[in-house]
Amino acid sequence: MLEKRALVRVVRSPEGVQIDLSGKMPGRGAYLHDRISCWESGLKGALSNALKVSFTTEEREAFQKFMQTLSAEDENEN
Repeated sequence: MLEKRALVRVVRSPEGVQIDLSGKMPGRGAYLHDRISCWESGLKGALSNALKVSFTTEEREAFQKFMQTLSAEDENEN
């Protein structure tokens, strides 16, 4: 099982979809592992299905920008 700190929460709220690094924002949430490959997979449809929403262009761009800060693969595993 993954540790919670290795996961990034994405939340859907009335204001839109955003990354919730604190893990405390209200709204429907979904978690992704903090790896680029997981985010790429999530953005192909799994994440929008989990949140029951279609992403706007701005939200998708924000996710792409966030992905640039993530590890490629196994760097975060002990």
